[in-house]
Amino acid sequence: MGLPDLVAAARAGDRRATARLLTVVENDTAAAPALAGLVKGGDAQIVGITGSPGVGKSTLVSALIAAWRAQGLRVGVLAVDPSSPFSGGAILGDRVRMADHALDPGVYIRSVATRGHLGGLAATTTAGVRLLEGLGFDVVIVETVGVGQAEVEIASLADTTLLLLAPGMGDGIQAVKAGVVEIADVYVVNKADRPGADGTVRDLRAMMSLVRREPGEWRQPVCTTVASEAKGIDDLVAAIAKHRDWLAEGDRLAAKRRRRAAAEIRARVDAALRVRFAVPEALAAAVAEGELDVASAAGTVLRGGAGGPEIGTGDTG
Repeated sequence: MGLPDLVAAARAGDRRATARLLTVVENDTAAAPALAGLVKGGDAQIVGITGSPGVGKSTLVSALIAAWRAQGLRVGVLAVDPSSPFSGGAILGDRVRMADHALDPGVYIRSVATRGHLGGLAATTTAGVRLLEGLGFDVVIVETVGVGQAEVEIASLADTTLLLLAPGMGDGIQAVKAGVVEIADVYVVNKADRPGADGTVRDLRAMMSLVRREPGEWRQPVCTTVASEAKGIDDLVAAIAKHRDWLAEGDRLAAKRRRRAAAEIRARVDAALRVRFAVPEALAAAVAEGELDVASAAGTVLRGGAGGPEIGTGDTG
């Protein structure tokens, strides 16, 4: 089956076709540029879900899928998992917690291995999102790996970023720290039936009261959920929709999409430059042994690419 036929089948809800197309994107095969030309456009709502390990991200994703499917929306999910050190594939696979949707033709869920990429996402996540959007999905959810304070890449990808916190996991302290907390558009205190949930909500609201905002700026709501029982999900869906409406005012959403596209282009350029300007082992050895300084070595690589001038040519400026 050729690419056009696969795209047509995927748009009609064929999961195997969707899986094959995502494999093309993830492996960046020779067919990837042609595929990109076939799936241009789309207007999916991109929702990022992030938070520390154990806060209930996958369970919340499952509850959100159910809510959006009840509205008749087609939902795609990219669940980013840590890579196996042995096979390179995704460990566990969060699809286990989303098994309720396994037979729903309006839902597509895929576990994506990080393959060592930092930032909470996989290197090909943005391309995967673009593909699902072009295939006609109404909502694309990106669930990050369990992240720390510095892994904030999801904010540049998603239209709306949810940060999950849970009581009893030290998240209240995180509320006053810089990093991942700052990227959220909506805060979600999950497992809100546990002791300490009210305190976590208070910590978040106290933190937000210290942030100075101009008139018209988005003020992040704090939603409480018990995802395992689907409690609070309707309010959360409403908060996400409200943020989408706010983005739609003026040029906000379009500007965010342009920044995302620029970041994707930069990532592609960076990857190409790393290949073109690979550092020869002999050059690295010369720096390590003190025969050459780093700036001169970098100049050598930049002037000649991977096949740069030989060390010791006298032209090290």
